[in-house]
Amino acid sequence: MKIRLIAIAAGIGLLLSLGACKKKEEPVQQAAAPAHETMMPKGESMMPKGETRIVVPDSVKGKWEAVKIEILDKTSNKKEVVTVKLGSEYTIPDSNIKIKVGDFLPDFRMDGLSITSASDELKNPAVHITVYEGDKEIFKSWLYSNFPTIHPFQHEKYSLTLIEAIPAKK
Repeated sequence: MKIRLIAIAAGIGLLLSLGACKKKEEPVQQAAAPAHETMMPKGESMMPKGETRIVVPDSVKGKWEAVKIEILDKTSNKKEVVTVKLGSEYTIPDSNIKIKVGDFLPDFRMDGLSITSASDELKNPAVHITVYEGDKEIFKSWLYSNFPTIHPFQHEKYSLTLIEAIPAKK
């Protein structure tokens, strides 16, 4: 019995000593949420509501004639670079994929609902494209030559990359 009490006392002492050696953890303080987050209903974002508009500055208008787009056939790993005039369409041979090339911005910038070019220099080149499979629109966004993985065209067979812009003839 005496041995049992000593064993129990030793066990309690061991547990107390382990607890005493443990560093007290400071409670984690959470940073205050920004004011706009505390006033917004959950799930809402700060993205402006409305229609996005593309504004091509006068200094950019008419300066670019076409873009070169690399088309990768993922099944054959074959790459082809095609030149497509701005405002025109290109159909990938032996497919029902049509690429409609829209505006080109040499220095892409987005501010709220306005998409424009901050300059006429090739700092952040981007082209707006719409891709159709048959009659169905399957992609409508921008291709960025400096950042090809931002909002890329997603398709099981093809990938598209903006290679460069072709200046208009003077």
